[in-house]
Amino acid sequence: MGRFTAACVQMTTGIDPQTNLETATRLIERAARAGAQFIATPEMTGCMNINAGDRRATIYEQSEDPLLKAFQNLATDLKVTLLIGSLAFKADNDERMANRSCLISSEGSLIATYDKIHMFDVEVGDGQTYRESSTYRPGERAVLAETPHATLGLSICYDLRFPHLYRQLAQNGAQILTCPAAFTKVTGEAHWHTLLRARAIETGSYVIAPAQSGVHEDGRETFGHSLVTDPWGQIVAESTVYGEDVILAEIDTAEVAAVRGRIPSLSKEQPFTISKK
Repeated sequence: MGRFTAACVQMTTGIDPQTNLETATRLIERAARAGAQFIATPEMTGCMNINAGDRRATIYEQSEDPLLKAFQNLATDLKVTLLIGSLAFKADNDERMANRSCLISSEGSLIATYDKIHMFDVEVGDGQTYRESSTYRPGERAVLAETPHATLGLSICYDLRFPHLYRQLAQNGAQILTCPAAFTKVTGEAHWHTLLRARAIETGSYVIAPAQSGVHEDGRETFGHSLVTDPWGQIVAESTVYGEDVILAEIDTAEVAAVRGRIPSLSKEQPFTISKK
């Protein structure tokens, strides 16, 4: 652990998984050639399809998923740690799917998986109503993962609006918080930068947030602006490209300890009660 180069891959994922695999592979290879040792892709790397019926026809059990196997082989070939922001898998004993991050070692093994806990059930004012819980089963556990680079706390997209998740991850050892996302254009313009910087400031952690960007085949439009913030809440890398992109950032985990030493809020909580008058 110490210093390393991280990359965010930004995509405009479409409907066909094989085409998306080819795009993601090209961008991951680009990041590796630029020197990245840790590379993260956005939520729904494998497919963006608002039609749940069509989407279910293209998913597999995790152990049989061809995209995951391809990404495991890619991580091995490139000798990088690879976070696939999320893929959709069949969920045990549920008609719904799992929206799952997959963290892959440079040897191709699965270090950890994380199922998105908070479902995007909202009306944001862009002409669409989102009911993610009708398609995806929410996860029930937070996940910390050890890598050669740092201890990661995993999350996905809408989780970003629930600060207690990130605080508990940091209090239990996370140095870097990952938040692969597919923020809508409306919510991204309003809240993306503020929320990511707030999570970094509150926890004294790096935040790595690869994002979907652009107009997708299924009609949705996502905000993009993949970015990396440091533990002080400063943006150290950001994509200003509308569509596909790769950004890189130098990470120094010593900064996490330094910032938490300056403002030790994680260890200074005081118990309190709420009095309603």
